[in-house]
Order: sequence, then C-alpha cells, then structure tokens
Amino acid sequence: MILFVLFFVVPIAELYVIIRIGSEIGFLNTLGIIVAVAMVGSWLVRREGLRTWSRFNESLASGRVPTREIVDGVLILGAGALLLTPGFLSDIVGILLLFPPTRAAIRAVVTRRLRPGVSFVRFGGFPGGGSPRPGGDVVDVDSTEPKGEL
Repeated sequence: MILFVLFFVVPIAELYVIIRIGSEIGFLNTLGIIVAVAMVGSWLVRREGLRTWSRFNESLASGRVPTREIVDGVLILGAGALLLTPGFLSDIVGILLLFPPTRAAIRAVVTRRLRPGVSFVRFGGFPGGGSPRPGGDVVDVDSTEPKGEL
C-alpha cells in the first residue's frame, strides 16, 4: 500500500499541483520557482550536512555514540533528494526536513520507533558499562584467528 502511494498517488498529486500553479502564475514562473528551490535547497542541504558532519566528529572525539547525528544525516540526505525532485509537495517536505526544529521533531519520532528493536553498544563496552546481556551473542570483530578452510 505504501509503495502504491509513493509511486502512483504522490506523482499524480505533484503533477496536479504543478499544473494548478502553472495555470495561475504561468509556465516560466513555475519552472523558475522549481529550479530556484532546487538550487537553494542544494545549498541548504550542503550547509546543514556540514554542520551535522562536524557534530558527528565532535561526538566521536568525545567518545559518545553519534546516534542523533546519524539520524540527522539520513534526514538531511532525504531532504536533499526531495528538494532536487521537481514538485512543490516534495519541496515542502524537504524544507521541513531541513529546518532544525521540525527535523528534531521528526528525529524524535524516528528514534522512538527504532529504539525497541535496536540495541546500541557504546565505544569501550556494553550499555551500562557491564558485560553483554545473558543469552546474547557477542561477535569479536578484532579476532584474526582463522575459522577453518574456505
């Protein structure tokens, strides 16, 4: 159902809005707005992406897991894709993803939905500083011992 909406309903809605706006303000004005939003949007995506990248590096340097920064990066990447896609509805959603206050609200929803199924391991140990939870699998990624013949 979601794929039907994404690949059928959304493009039809985008075309409808473009045609309606084009009939009100003219084809060249509509085209100019679409191109201008794409150009300004790509500049804003670059700026917000660089800010997020610097916060990501600061988190790593302080030994903190950059969960917030990773989610922000994914949301900014999505905003860039939406802003480069021709259409006014996708531009509105892309701008909302770029705005720090609305991005924070969306990030809260995304992390709340992901949190139950995801466990995070901090640099330097397991959550809470203890050993792995009983019954959990631990994979030693630093091991260089051969596992057998291939």
